[in-house]
Amino acid sequence: MLILAKSILSITLGLVIGIVVGLIALPFLRKMNARQTVSKLINKRHQLKNGTPTLGGIIFIIPPILISIILCLRGSIEWNHNLTIVLMVFVAYGILGFIDDYLKIKYHNNKGLPTLGKLFFQVILAIAFTVIYIKNGGTSSLDVSLLGVHFEMGWAYAVFVLFLLVGTTNAVNIADGLDGLCGGLSVMAFLAYGVIAYGSTWIVGYDTMAIFSFSLVGSILAFLLFNSHPAKVFMGDTGSLALGGALASIAILTHHELSLALIGGVFVVETLSSLIQIIAIRKFNKKVFLKAPLHHHFEELGWEETDIVKIFWVAGFLLAMFGVIYGVWL
Repeated sequence: MLILAKSILSITLGLVIGIVVGLIALPFLRKMNARQTVSKLINKRHQLKNGTPTLGGIIFIIPPILISIILCLRGSIEWNHNLTIVLMVFVAYGILGFIDDYLKIKYHNNKGLPTLGKLFFQVILAIAFTVIYIKNGGTSSLDVSLLGVHFEMGWAYAVFVLFLLVGTTNAVNIADGLDGLCGGLSVMAFLAYGVIAYGSTWIVGYDTMAIFSFSLVGSILAFLLFNSHPAKVFMGDTGSLALGGALASIAILTHHELSLALIGGVFVVETLSSLIQIIAIRKFNKKVFLKAPLHHHFEELGWEETDIVKIFWVAGFLLAMFGVIYGVWL
């Protein structure tokens, strides 16, 4: 019951603080003219969103940090290296996203950081995470509990972690294309990893990672109050990169890396649809989808934005719950 109470408290605190941050941040972002420039390549419905405030990721970035500090000062949780790593990744990727968003706002376009430059900094942050993780006793093994298989990967594990962090941050970023889509999917994913973290009792700081995950769930729910259709604010790369970094780091620290492919299944499908489209156009000069990523394909078919989001949310929830069953039970 204590675990359940802590989980509910974390979600509630995240929700309340997130709402307060949102009510303060939204007028400020409007006043600072921190507005999104929508690409002209997107359909006409999306052009109506041009000028919507961005940088909304701060609404769910600030609360989990505050909650972690407050609970630590109260003695409710113990600060540990795993919590430090998660917060460092969360903030570092958020700062990278903020720089990208700032450049878009400053130059009134949708370019931001050059693609290779952005990827370079993502890789640097991933390398830093890997070094810190290994130095703090992180293992270089991969377990498939369902099959009872244990892989000792050695140096290859560092490459795997690098791929996982960079891949997840970009996958979450790609899914941020419709009002409420990325936020809702992230709620499901962090809810699942909160449960998994609480079940990983052999890991240092398992409870603090769970509390962080649940407080982030509440904070994202607060963000969705402002981001659900029609969106009053976008999370921007500030939010999507921070979410992707935190999600991947928790998956790695709890040693449930493979569960991420299932829990973040919709993110994976969205990324694959973009990759398939790029390869098909460049190699065969043909399109597989009307427009990529996948959510834009359904838009081109005439589906309502809210219907696409709801269907993707349901798919995300089911995959997240299957991920919990696999990660905790099997």
